[in-house]
Amino acid sequence: MFEIFTLSEAELSAVKLSLIVGFWSVTASLPFGIFFGWLLARYDFFGKSILDGFLHLPLVVPPVVTGYLLLLLFGRKSGLFGPFLYDTFGLSFAFNYKGAALASAVVAFPLMVRAVRLSIESIDLGLEQAAKTLGAGPLRVFFTITIPLAMPGIISGIVLAFARSLGEFGATVTFVGNTQGQTQTLPLALSAVLQVPGSELYAARLAIISLIIAFASLILSEYFARRAKKYKQSGRV
Repeated sequence: MFEIFTLSEAELSAVKLSLIVGFWSVTASLPFGIFFGWLLARYDFFGKSILDGFLHLPLVVPPVVTGYLLLLLFGRKSGLFGPFLYDTFGLSFAFNYKGAALASAVVAFPLMVRAVRLSIESIDLGLEQAAKTLGAGPLRVFFTITIPLAMPGIISGIVLAFARSLGEFGATVTFVGNTQGQTQTLPLALSAVLQVPGSELYAARLAIISLIIAFASLILSEYFARRAKKYKQSGRV
């Protein structure tokens, strides 16, 4: 009766790995997402459109192509940077959860950058200029004015990137494979289950778990975004 609510060890492993991959992909890409979002929002420079297009390339390139490019760059034996990273730092991305996090971060990065950029563009430049006239340096203005006011967009970018990471399949399976306990996230586990005849119940269970996690992340996003918006409107920055 309660079989649908009882997760196997493999399914628990997939859920745990998905959360770990989503967390690290967002954590590692967040500083870069804020930087490039701020750069594109505040400055006009030669090659800006090229940089903008390059950052958003993962949105239009097939995920399998993204995974293949990551393999060419970070493959442990034949990748462009892979051998150096392994020999120098002992760091290997291919066929482990770190590679899954990297693939998810690359695919989700454009969503984060866009959310941050739009949020910063909506900030009144007069507030930053007023802080500068009062003697605040660029770093202080950035961390005490820009970041707090852009927080709703940053939170939205974090959640969008996390949700995209949870659903990443093509780049991950191409770059790190589908190994249970090592690289098998929820989408990969669902794909593996669907290959087994008569496994509709288990597939439905994994799909429901994915929906619950994604929905919970959206609820948390809305909650924190509202709190950040109230903070912004209170004028305490």
